[in-house]
Amino acid sequence: MDLALFDFDGTITSGDTWTPFMRTAVRPSRRLAGRALLAPAYVGYKCGFTTAGRVREIAARIGFTGEDAAAVGDAGRRYAHETLPGMVRRRAQERIEWHQSRGDHIVVVSASLDVYLGPWCEERQLSYICTTLEHRNGKLTGKCVDGDCSGHEKPRRILERCQLSEYELIYAYGDTPDDGPMLALAQRKYYRWKQISGSPEPNSETPP
Repeated sequence: MDLALFDFDGTITSGDTWTPFMRTAVRPSRRLAGRALLAPAYVGYKCGFTTAGRVREIAARIGFTGEDAAAVGDAGRRYAHETLPGMVRRRAQERIEWHQSRGDHIVVVSASLDVYLGPWCEERQLSYICTTLEHRNGKLTGKCVDGDCSGHEKPRRILERCQLSEYELIYAYGDTPDDGPMLALAQRKYYRWKQISGSPEPNSETPP
């Protein structure tokens, strides 16, 4: 059995899924306040002083602190069922199905939020590792458990969950430099759907 690690936004999907979800799940009054509160962090990100992950964490705190966890969960499931299917790349769907036909263990590793990525993956019987919204007593705290799942956090969480020595071969798929640490775990690396390292698959096993 091989292991296939997939980034989500921009790799499986045609673009960002996090921002559109926030626009649907966060109340308008909080979105309005968030524009002002996020401005310094956004400028810092553009200038290279902070990371996209940190900006996402701040946005989650502004948008979700004190919100009903069940209501946000319902919004996530609707988003997973109604919006995400239309954003999935055909090439990604075919590659996932190829790995499934071989009996590989597939793990989606993403900064996307658990409230929508979880339902999408579970419906397709895929494992996932992602940013998880913290909740207590039915309310969201605004914090993300263990922070944003991006950059070097991806391989850290993968190594916590997966014993890499159990797999004959590791594939990894990403689309931004932020996926580099995850791609480094693999023998066959794909960046923006082009193989960048590892020997080509035999003709009989060539993926779509």
